[in-house]
Amino acid sequence: MHDDHHHHGHDHADHHGPNGHHHHPHPVGHNGPAGKPLQWQTPHLPHDHAHEPADPRATDLDLVEIAFLEGFARAPDTSSFLRLAGIPFVGETSDGLRLHLLRVETQDMVDVGAVMPLIGGGGVTYHPLPAKLTSHRRRLAFVYHDGTEQRPLDFGEARLLADRSGAVQFAIPGSGQ
Repeated sequence: MHDDHHHHGHDHADHHGPNGHHHHPHPVGHNGPAGKPLQWQTPHLPHDHAHEPADPRATDLDLVEIAFLEGFARAPDTSSFLRLAGIPFVGETSDGLRLHLLRVETQDMVDVGAVMPLIGGGGVTYHPLPAKLTSHRRRLAFVYHDGTEQRPLDFGEARLLADRSGAVQFAIPGSGQ
């Protein structure tokens, strides 16, 4: 989600009527209600890129991730849920590195305070946030093992792995196997 302004490449002044309103409706989310986060349909790309993502799996990825978080917590069969979501148990990166899924980590976070640097850099000041400024966030990570160490991947990164789940045995370097 972005809090910055999004420019559409058209001048709003050229299609306002005499009362200053648009003659045509915009889709939901065009300039949403003040104070509400806007939902972008694809990850933000620089203005010189096309509007469609190179990989169609990136479309609405943030919404898919939210749905995954909500469903995974209630899934009676988490292994099947992972398969349905396209998260490989054994994945391979584009450079051929095999990764083995160890766990799925979810974390709920609520920001209730803020620190601001003091003028002159002599320290910080702390302020509790009023209820309307608190923020609720959830974090999701897929922790894979690459044969030597653990690697946390986000939802998009895990879905980009090539599924090699049929390969359940692997050699650990230096183990003599």
